[in-house]
Amino acid sequence: MGQWLDSITGWLTVNPQWLAVAVFVVACVECLAIAGLIVPGTVLLFAIAVLAGSGALSLGETLLLGLLGGLLGDLVSYFLGRHFHQNIRRLPGLRQHPEWMSAAESYFQRYGIASLLVGRFIGPLRPMLPMVAGMCDMPFPRFAVVSVVAAAGWTVAYLLPGWATGAAFRLPLPEGFWPQAGVVIGSIAVMLGLSVNSSLRRHRHASAIIAGVGLAILIGLFTGFRYLTAFDQGLIALVQEHRSATLDEIAVTFTLIGEFRYMLIFSALVTGLLLLGRQWRQATFAGGTMLLTALANTGSKLFFARVRPEILSEPLTSYSMPSGHASGAFALFLTLAVLAGRGQPPRLRLTWLLLGALPALAIALSRVYLGAHWPSDIVAGAMLAATVCAAVLWLTQRQEPLRAMSPRVWWLVLPALLAAFSFFALRHLPHAMLRYAY
Repeated sequence: MGQWLDSITGWLTVNPQWLAVAVFVVACVECLAIAGLIVPGTVLLFAIAVLAGSGALSLGETLLLGLLGGLLGDLVSYFLGRHFHQNIRRLPGLRQHPEWMSAAESYFQRYGIASLLVGRFIGPLRPMLPMVAGMCDMPFPRFAVVSVVAAAGWTVAYLLPGWATGAAFRLPLPEGFWPQAGVVIGSIAVMLGLSVNSSLRRHRHASAIIAGVGLAILIGLFTGFRYLTAFDQGLIALVQEHRSATLDEIAVTFTLIGEFRYMLIFSALVTGLLLLGRQWRQATFAGGTMLLTALANTGSKLFFARVRPEILSEPLTSYSMPSGHASGAFALFLTLAVLAGRGQPPRLRLTWLLLGALPALAIALSRVYLGAHWPSDIVAGAMLAATVCAAVLWLTQRQEPLRAMSPRVWWLVLPALLAAFSFFALRHLPHAMLRYAY
């Protein structure tokens, strides 16, 4: 595969005018039934995104092409299933590998709409689930809405890292950037690796292990952020070079939703609704996580009086370390992800955590994009929330594991949260655009 990948990337390097087509086609194939299981699209997508970030395509163009390609793959797969129904099993590839179809069908029958959201991030299921949805006659409007949401998160998760890597190699970054970035990325990778390993092995104290590693990283950030100057300044310069009016509006929307005071309101709403649904232990876990995160963030921000980047036209007065937006967002969405994963297999619980991290990461990155926080600020905020969430989960489950919540409770919580997000974003967006102008 290495020689094949090198030949494709080498040809695209010489012919960058075809990069846009390549991003679209590879994203489509990666999400296309059967083909997505055969072609190593994930590796190829990353390599092409690196080339796009080297100056051939803007971030917005790269993400849009990936989104459209993924959606086309979904639509083709859906209508294949809709047209052939049970005869789909006779298609080439599925005749030789009936397990591909049976695994996706079982997953779809068990989790319904949620399978399309979660399965998007599980390699063997991603290209098969849209076809199964069509085979099972899932209404097209419902499928289309879920597919757009899932494809948007998948596009960011799979293309943004590669594009950012290409852009970072292109720019003249400060001396010492890569060693410092290596330390930060390596620390996060160790935490994620231990988290995944302990969860898959069903380790009894998995949450305590995650909390301990997160605390160690957090202490390292608090004591060593002064030595991450090249990392912070390099990423800020990288992001500011690619600002645009369209991305500004998107970033301001995310950063507005993630305002610390709004996160407190959303957290109180979730806790109150869980109490209303008589989910006593779940409410204790959610309320404890978000309250302790808020208290820890406020206290540490006062202790580490770090000034913000000098980018905003209207400088913010509070200190920046750690980011309240990042800690509040990760506390809220990780809490929801933990609750969504209760009673499910380890791989599915990890996938829910990945899904929960995506909106929180969007809010955190919007702060760096707008110049309101240093990158190490949002890393510290995320580590703070993850540490508190894991610690509270461990304490809550010492006697008995948390049980899965019924769909009735989720239908109470999720629409209320969505309505609250929309209300605050639409009401305060015009003022926020002026506040975060540069």
